[in-house]
Amino acid sequence: MRSTNPLADVVIIGGGIIGLAIAYQVARRSDLRVVLLDKGNGVGEGSTGASSAVLRHRYSFDEMVALARDGVDAYREWPAFTGLTHPRAVFEAAGVLWMPGDDGDWASVEHRRMQSLGVPSEVLDDRALAKRFPAFSPCRHAPDVQTGIEHGCEGGSKHLFESTGGFIDPVAAAEDLVEASLREGVDVRYGANVAQVRQLAGRMAGVTLNDGTAIDAPCVVNAAGPWCNDIFRMLEIECPWTLAPTRIQVLYLDRPPELIGAIPVSIDMVGGVYFRLQNRGQQLVVGSTLSSDEREQVANPDEFDRFVDAEFSRSRLHALHHRLPALPYKGSVRGYCGLYTINREDVHPIVGRTPVEGFLVAIGFSGHGFKLAPAVGSLIAQSITGQRLDFDTAVSPAFLSFDRQPLALSDKSVLA
Repeated sequence: MRSTNPLADVVIIGGGIIGLAIAYQVARRSDLRVVLLDKGNGVGEGSTGASSAVLRHRYSFDEMVALARDGVDAYREWPAFTGLTHPRAVFEAAGVLWMPGDDGDWASVEHRRMQSLGVPSEVLDDRALAKRFPAFSPCRHAPDVQTGIEHGCEGGSKHLFESTGGFIDPVAAAEDLVEASLREGVDVRYGANVAQVRQLAGRMAGVTLNDGTAIDAPCVVNAAGPWCNDIFRMLEIECPWTLAPTRIQVLYLDRPPELIGAIPVSIDMVGGVYFRLQNRGQQLVVGSTLSSDEREQVANPDEFDRFVDAEFSRSRLHALHHRLPALPYKGSVRGYCGLYTINREDVHPIVGRTPVEGFLVAIGFSGHGFKLAPAVGSLIAQSITGQRLDFDTAVSPAFLSFDRQPLALSDKSVLA
């Protein structure tokens, strides 16, 4: 893929976890000259820094389960994957608990599917749940988040537990990939705002930065997250996918001593919340799983409300208290907002080559990006170099390709 006198062989636009994973995956298997550009001034300023970094496997499509499995495997073996003796990020093997509510067969069906795809899991009844996670209510009914009216809680559902899931610190992981990429010879540049993406006769020619710096390259990857549409406009390409920067709200609160026992990464499907621990188990992070909380599109990704709405906080906390009934109504609740780039057609990413020769994309992750990053980096790196390595995914690149048809889904939320 070398041009005659290139400053780079591959330019990657976007230095979040996706762009970094691509840069590292290309560089660790080739001698290609890779330049990574990010408009922010440092690591984690975009969507990566606001990620909850939940590392779960279960998805609606088997191919997504496989991609998540391959991505999570890299995080589980982070020192081996990055080649760092003392990485900043440490995989927290908390497991992932799915609580589907009043659906007696769901957990058993998904357990069999996870087993067939190489993902260890088990089904917990209410008794097993109480023994393993005593702080949890097994209630199968949805809380009334509009009025807060209490109901008589009833158990009787089955719950799915992914034993190899967990979480990791997102900024620490990104910093590790910067270090690993630099070691492999990647030219990592933050504060590098792309002003122009150049093509010549239907082929990529390179990029020009705001300061006038021109970087010639026959291969450019759009991994710009919420800014990905700007890159299409620069190329005067009409993207067939509706990729909407969308404001996402997250709460966090101190864990009180009343919450006894282990707290896994928890996905309360009936309550519409997910939560996990952070800060060495001293805090709870809480977010929404509802598609209704993923509709606030942002016109300018550089300007959006960073404060959590009072109504969001009230309703999600009520759902949390319903699932963790010992949680007292005291203590401060804080929050922050980040951006998902939601693919409005099917809430799944777009990954791979485009009709413009040398122009590849890794965009529209819809909240799935962090866990998939090592596997997506593998897909792009295999496409560019033709080389396979350990930790690579075997999922077909056609599954998430630019020219695919939208996937058929009944629920277009972050749980899709």
